[in-house]
Amino acid sequence: MNSTIGDIDGRPGHTGSEENDVDDSRDATICVVGLGYVGLPLAVGFDQEGYSVVGFDVDDGKVETLRGGTDTTGDLGDDTIAESEITYTTDPGEMAHADYVMITVPTPVDENRQPNLDFIEAAGRTVGESMTAGTTVILESTVFPGATREVLVPAIEAASGMTCGEEFYVGYSPERATPGDPEHGLRDVVKVVGGQNDEVRDDVAELYETVIDAGVHRAESLEVAEASKVVENVQRDLNIALVNELAMAFDNMDMELDTRSVLEASGTKWNFHHYYPGLVGGHCIPVDPYFFIHRSKQDGFVPQLTETARDVNEAMPEHVADLMIKALNQSGKTLRDSRVLLLGLTYKADVADIRTSKVDGIIEGLREFDVDVVGYDPNGDDDAMREQFGVTVHDEVNFEDFDGVVLATPHSEFEDVDLDAAADAMNDDPAFVDVASMFDPDDVETAGFAYRRV
Repeated sequence: MNSTIGDIDGRPGHTGSEENDVDDSRDATICVVGLGYVGLPLAVGFDQEGYSVVGFDVDDGKVETLRGGTDTTGDLGDDTIAESEITYTTDPGEMAHADYVMITVPTPVDENRQPNLDFIEAAGRTVGESMTAGTTVILESTVFPGATREVLVPAIEAASGMTCGEEFYVGYSPERATPGDPEHGLRDVVKVVGGQNDEVRDDVAELYETVIDAGVHRAESLEVAEASKVVENVQRDLNIALVNELAMAFDNMDMELDTRSVLEASGTKWNFHHYYPGLVGGHCIPVDPYFFIHRSKQDGFVPQLTETARDVNEAMPEHVADLMIKALNQSGKTLRDSRVLLLGLTYKADVADIRTSKVDGIIEGLREFDVDVVGYDPNGDDDAMREQFGVTVHDEVNFEDFDGVVLATPHSEFEDVDLDAAADAMNDDPAFVDVASMFDPDDVETAGFAYRRV
């Protein structure tokens, strides 16, 4: 099998000249393993550039849906899937045709907040059993520094009987696109690339440069590339934790201190960094720090600041529930007789994904006081939300007979809520907790709500 991107030591030579390497690279076959929110856009991106692309997933239903021309992520559009020439398959034997295999499987943390790399090992075994000599395997899943060499490579070697660096090669390039954000998709974010050596790194970088408009950053090593992914989200987690802690502290002070107003005033200084309090959900910010913590502790150093930031952000759902309890009490409600409407159950505005959403903590906090909670989300799947959160989920927004509203996820649809009509439909003296500060406080209070925001 021929590699068509560059000519690196120990690999079969490419078929083109140095002047036309990028054009000739379209002759390469790429297999993307895992067709979720990361893998499917990646497969489509390479397909649109003229590559022969195989999309592999173990989920028969997902593969059949994609074959039928339906977008399973909701981000790309059905027409994009229908017009693609991707070969969607559950047959790992198709990997034998690939020059490059890109692994984009999930890497969650377990109930003890320890990295779970079972999907990486399973993917490595599947790839190893099917690939042919000369293949380059590129891991895109989030891992701790060292995992590509220490976890993925042994799994491939054991299954294939091949030796890394002699018969196959590995690179690492973390996914950085943001689901549901058209301005920060696959092509729009700089791609970090690392390789087992400089030759492999440059080969992989040239491959990605054919689909990434924002450019490619060549990292010094696999481990630098791996660490960069977790660190960029550790930084965000720390900054959000600071403003979340400020919000909790100000709410506890015996005075009227609105966190958003304080941040607005502080933000008038030229070097102030703008972050806002809220729920920290998703697949990156609340997960990646644990990969860093895990590896750091393995080598004898406890990253206390990172651990504390995680604890602060994990406490925010309980704080939101506490704000609603206080607002209901302020309105003279009997908690065990109160009904609260939870608006927004997905982890992020205008996306359908409910995995790693933090609203379950709000629900749990309200249920401790026997408050009845009902959910509504215009984007999430109602049956899936009922199963995951254990609440009644309405298929349309209805404020009738509720005592309080928690606006948890600021979907754009909620901008059109008529506050006066909502307050009129609710029981007397309703409460309103606005997690993302979507509404003007004066407007909410004028409508008749007891209003609180994070």
